[in-house]
Amino acid sequence: MKLTKRTKSSRMHGRNRGSHGWGARKKHKKSGHKGGKGMSGSGKRADQKKTLVTKLYGHKYFGKQGITSKGTKKDKRKRINLQQIEFSLEKYGKKIGDKWEINLKDYKILGTGEVKNKLIIKANDSSKSAREKVKSKGGEIILICLSKHGQTKAKQAPKSTIKKVEKAGGESHSLNSFPKSQTKAGSEIILSLKKENKNGS
Repeated sequence: MKLTKRTKSSRMHGRNRGSHGWGARKKHKKSGHKGGKGMSGSGKRADQKKTLVTKLYGHKYFGKQGITSKGTKKDKRKRINLQQIEFSLEKYGKKIGDKWEINLKDYKILGTGEVKNKLIIKANDSSKSAREKVKSKGGEIILICLSKHGQTKAKQAPKSTIKKVEKAGGESHSLNSFPKSQTKAGSEIILSLKKENKNGS
């Protein structure tokens, strides 16, 4: 008896829902089951894209990390110790004469490690031990105050000085253009000039 082999399409025609183990018909045709769009499947179980997510973002992508309450302020300053700086001096700074000038304005300097060179470091903050070690080799850590946008803040003149200048008819700016040593002297000069003008008139 001659047998005619049925085609695959006719053999895969099921009569009931979910026949042949492929689930929905759209999951077996064309590109198959995609597992969703975008970051779908990257949740707690992450059955679809766990390997991709861990490769791109690391294992800390899943779960909570530390305190997450809204009222808690996090210290987002970067930290680096003296040992790391000494090991990579050419990476972080440049040599001028017998000293190294290093700009780490976004970092807090920590005191772990030994200082072998004369370092002039500009940083956002530093520990007491780091300052002492750098100073012992003739160096210095200069602290820079940064605004939210990463720009260096100029120190404001005292409010009492600004009010005196405004009363005397001077400009109402905060004398940021003057150096520290000249801020007080500048306000006194403006006051004296105003008095002379009044007496002359």
